[in-house]
This record gives sequence, C-alpha cells and structure tokens, in this order.
Amino acid sequence: MKKITDERLIFRNLQHIKIIYIVQSIGILCILGYELFQGGLEDMRKNPLWLLFIVTSVVYAYLSISTSVENEKALQNPKKSFVVSIIVLIAIATAVAYLTIAKNFGWTNGVVIGVILFICGFIPFYYVYRLRERQIKDLNDDQP
Repeated sequence: MKKITDERLIFRNLQHIKIIYIVQSIGILCILGYELFQGGLEDMRKNPLWLLFIVTSVVYAYLSISTSVENEKALQNPKKSFVVSIIVLIAIATAVAYLTIAKNFGWTNGVVIGVILFICGFIPFYYVYRLRERQIKDLNDDQP
C-alpha cells in the first residue's frame, strides 16, 4: 500500500475518519441508552462499551488539548499559568471536600473525594504545562 502524499486526499481521509468516529460514538451511546432504559444505571456501567466510550472520550480530550496548545496565538508563561491552575484546582478540591464533609458523609469520604478531584485535575494541567514548555523550547531552538 502506497503512502498518500496528496494533501487533499489526506484531508479527505481525515474527514472520513471523523465521520466514522461520530457514527461509532452515536452507536455506542444508543446501545448504552438502551441498557440504561432496560436495566438502569448499574447495568449500563457493567457493559464493556461504557469503558470503551470513557477511554475514547479521554483520549480525544487529550488530543484536543495538544491541538489547542499548538494553536494558541500568544505564548503564555507555562509556569505562571500552571501555578494559577493549581491554585484554582486546590480551591475547588477543598470546597468540594468541605461540602462533602458538611453533608455528613464523613471526613474520610471528603478527603478521598478532594484528593481524587485534585489528581484528576492535576494530570491535564501538567500535560498542558509540558506541552507549552516544549513549544517554547522548540521556538527557541528554531531561532538563530
């Protein structure tokens, strides 16, 4: 099989992949919706398609993040934006943990939810930080 070098054909192929992804996602959502109406939330979450849908959504989100960072017009200071993001994340995780504790779910549940929220927020923020650092390094390497 020959590698496609014509940019028009590459773009058309990418459009076809996009359409296939949309059709696949709609099909998965329909199957999961059927499971939801037939057996409830627990039966829907037991279906392996649920895991597939969640994994593909996360991968798509990370790919979109990398594209967004490359498309930024103004270069941002990666350290400053990372620190601001972490401060906001800590505030949100603390507020959610406090609200969980205040609703009488217990200290353990509040702390666990706060830590999980922090970890789930930290990973994409760190990923964006590394992408911005790499972008600045690449721009500095290109300049004479």
